[in-house]
Parts: sequence; structure tokens; C-alpha cells
Amino acid sequence: MKAVGLYKYLPIDNPESLLDVDIDKPSPGKRDLLVKVKAISVNPVDTKVRSPKNALEKEPKILGWDVSGIVEETGSGVSMFKAGDEIYYAGSIGRPGGNSEFHLVDERIAAHKPKTFSFEEAAAMPLTSLTAWEGLFERLGIATKKDENEGRSILIIGAAGGVGSIALQLASWAGLTVVGTASRAETEVWAKKHGADYTISHYADFLPQLNKIGLSEVDYIFCLNSTDQHWERMMEAIAPQGKICSIVETKTPLNISLLQQKSVTFVMEFMFTRSLFETKDMKRQHEILTEMAHMFDEGILKTTLTETLQPIHAETMRDAHSKLESGKTIGKVVVSRNE
Repeated sequence: MKAVGLYKYLPIDNPESLLDVDIDKPSPGKRDLLVKVKAISVNPVDTKVRSPKNALEKEPKILGWDVSGIVEETGSGVSMFKAGDEIYYAGSIGRPGGNSEFHLVDERIAAHKPKTFSFEEAAAMPLTSLTAWEGLFERLGIATKKDENEGRSILIIGAAGGVGSIALQLASWAGLTVVGTASRAETEVWAKKHGADYTISHYADFLPQLNKIGLSEVDYIFCLNSTDQHWERMMEAIAPQGKICSIVETKTPLNISLLQQKSVTFVMEFMFTRSLFETKDMKRQHEILTEMAHMFDEGILKTTLTETLQPIHAETMRDAHSKLESGKTIGKVVVSRNE
């Protein structure tokens, strides 16, 4: 079957960074779904995995961890899906990605796609939706009932990106006062359109900007951009006994002693943890995506798709990676099979 993969880890402007390849069509294991891929989207994990390094692959490495498609075949132990079902999912970083004609995914981390969404709209959402939901409601422990969040506030750093765009919507739905960071006029507009009550710049200290909009501190911080760069600013802005969650790995050691005086909780969120380690609660991702599909269909949440490219070929995927690496994308870029 046709796929897009790599043998060498190269800069995206190198034509060999992503290649059109032929690989064997996979067969589903006991709990697997064999999916006919209709659309995929690109996330920072794709560019990080593909980024230049001294390594060579004997077999093509396939990227792509946001997929919407149609179930072609099911494994012998599958109980939640059948052939013909339209689904969406983020998959597992421990398995080949979805930039291919057909793809395998464990049923416990997939869900029926929103009925009102196109495949392209659906493909934009799984990875970022799971990251945002887990970060907000599981890692930070924010309540999902508005009355329990009255008077509470959150700062979302990197609000106009893929995760930020859905995190804004979820935080607003939960009843928090939502502050998002944005660096350009268009990202400020986007952030406010998607749930931010206020926007501030992530190029300046947070606390003085929060003071200007009437906030002396924030109860929660969701860091989606450069944990290292914003570490001390977050310590200044967080409330005593507040909570901070980051999805961005650090490049330098951090002074965690800064957490102590305010008794601040700091946690990390990695959306692939459940699938990578096959945790006992792995099915929770199926449940989250199912709940969010209902919210999308009811109009409570909306897709963050901003641009669709086609078809799923190497040249198109290089274009998508290049757009993401520019740091200027808003929302999500999706690549459609165009059949």
C-alpha cells in the first residue's frame, strides 16, 4: 500500500525528508481496527520525530498521529466497532503512524467520529482534544461543572495553537475565567473567538499584564509553549496552592524550589502515555473522544481546522510540516486523501 515515510532524519526542505513509499498492508491484531485512512493532521510530535538526527531506518518510518477514516476490518477481540464505522483517533506513538492508505489502531483509543463533521474536520481534533482534556481535567484536576469553578481562572500559554485552540473552548465551557497568550493581532482574535476572556503577550512578564486586566494571580496555568522560557513567569503568576501543567519537555534544568513557597503543584501531560504503556485505564481515551464527539455534534465545541491540503503524498506532507515549523500556524493543518 502507499504511504509517506522516511529513512533519514533531515530538514524539511530536503526532498528526502519525507518520501512516497510502498509498504505491506497490515493485518489487525486481536483488539485492532484496520482503518482506511481518509484524512490526517500534523502536530508538533510529527516534526519532533522527523527532526534532523544521526539515525538511519532500514524500513520506512511512518509518521502521523491524528486520523479519521473508515473501519475496513476488525480483530477477533474487537467489541466496540464494526466494518463501515467512521472513526477518529490519535493512535500510539509506539506503533507506525497513519500517513498511509490503511492503518492499525487499538479500539480502546478510538471513537466514532462526530456525525456532523467531515473527515477533515474530525482529523484535526483527536490528539489535541485528548491532550487538552487530560491536561485540564485529569492532570490539573479542574472540575467539569461550572458552579465548582466560580471565581477560578486559568492562563493558557500558546492559546492559538492546536492544543490551545481546544483547551480555550474546554476551559470556557467549564466556567473558568480564561486568559490566553497571543503574539499577533490575528492570534488575539482567534483566541477570543475560541473562548479567551482576555489575551496577553507571552513575550513579556505575565503578572503585570494580569494585573492590568484585574487579576492578581491565576489558579491554573496550562503551558503549551516553552516551559523553560516561561518557568519564572509562571511562578510569579500562579496563585498559592495553584497548579501548573505543561506539555512541553524542558531543554535545561529547572529550579523546582520555586514551587515550594506557594506549595504549587507541577505536572506534565503526554497524550501517548496510556497507549504507549497500555495502562489499565487505556479505554479512557475512547471515552473522552466519545464524549467530545457528542460536544462537537451539539455545537458546544467546534473543530479547529484552519487549512486543508491534499492529497496524502510526500510533497504535500512536506508542505504541512513546513507550515507547522514556521511557528505561525493557527489552529490545525489537515491533509486529505482526496478520493
